[in-house]
Amino acid sequence: MTTLDTGQKVAPRANFFNDPVIRGIIYQIVVAALLVAFIFWIIGNTAANLAAQNKTTGFDFLWRTAGFDISFSLLPWSRASYYWEAFVVGLLNTLLVAAIGIFFATILGFTIGIARLSTNFIVSRLATVYIEVIRNIPLLLQLFFWYFAVLKAMPSVRESLQLPFDSFINQRGIMVPKPIPDEQFGLVWIGIAVAIAAVFVLRRWAKKRLEATGQRFPVFLTSIALLVGITVLTFIVSGASVAFEPPVLERFNFRGGLQLPPEFAALAFGLTIYTAAFIAETVRAGILAVNKGQTEAAQSLGLKDNDRLRLVIVPQAMRVIVPPLTSQYLNLTKNSSLGAAIGYPELVNVFAGTSLNQTGRAIECIAITMAVYLILSLLTSAIMNWYNGRVRLVER
Repeated sequence: MTTLDTGQKVAPRANFFNDPVIRGIIYQIVVAALLVAFIFWIIGNTAANLAAQNKTTGFDFLWRTAGFDISFSLLPWSRASYYWEAFVVGLLNTLLVAAIGIFFATILGFTIGIARLSTNFIVSRLATVYIEVIRNIPLLLQLFFWYFAVLKAMPSVRESLQLPFDSFINQRGIMVPKPIPDEQFGLVWIGIAVAIAAVFVLRRWAKKRLEATGQRFPVFLTSIALLVGITVLTFIVSGASVAFEPPVLERFNFRGGLQLPPEFAALAFGLTIYTAAFIAETVRAGILAVNKGQTEAAQSLGLKDNDRLRLVIVPQAMRVIVPPLTSQYLNLTKNSSLGAAIGYPELVNVFAGTSLNQTGRAIECIAITMAVYLILSLLTSAIMNWYNGRVRLVER
């Protein structure tokens, strides 16, 4: 301990290597250097092994002809298509089943979660049985059940079961009429976009009106009227038309229409049923996290059961529901890769499977596939984090 001329005592300065700040910086530099060295070693070792096996690297294979068939594609596909087109087809198939699964799993999950808290004994017990059974059976086994035991057990093509609206179901999938819009139908899509924007504006206006005056506005019914009205008006004014091509049974198969393969139906249904069970528990936990006094206060104001749930309970529960709900959305998107087990042509099956086996470019195919799932996860997290910021409670 040293003393200044003013009489103030100053603590002795620590040794350079004993300074915790300096040590922390040194440790970080050492760890970063070791990590960089490890990455360079992996790259060099991989390059040496590939050279020893006379294998080349690069992404030039993406512009080569694929030469294989894909059973289900949202885009035109043939054996003459390129590998980059196979990547796009697999990506679109993954996005399609993920979007459908997220949409229906959210609706079903919220319904089951609220039903489990119902005062009706039968409803709550049925919801409990559904959750406990579905959550404790592996998803892959459920996919096998829906694919092999349900859809593949359907009758043959010649004995197809006829459904309403010229639809059929058999071992090869579900056949429904194919909509064929004309060139003017693009204006209808613009009208739908305008209607959706009008609904958002209406909801914000109704919320501000409620906060300012306490008067409710029938947002739900008005939103439906806006969507339907603007869409129908645009459809009539533009002169657009939609023709439907029904499936026609021929000698060995159906011709025309739109075919939904059993692999797609089994994967979409399995992901929806499985993820909805976890979402239901998340919803139940979020509702139970709301203080009981909030429900009592809503009752004292004379709000009905549905209004209490919609206006008071669920909005406050969302701050608890959204973070784990994000994880379920991410899991559903990544679990779509299990479609490869039942032959659904999603990204892993088409690109990290068939394309990899034919080209031998394992590093490139796996790296691109991993990057896609990483980007999808980051985008989903960013959207849900934004929404979480919108619904969080702002403390005064």
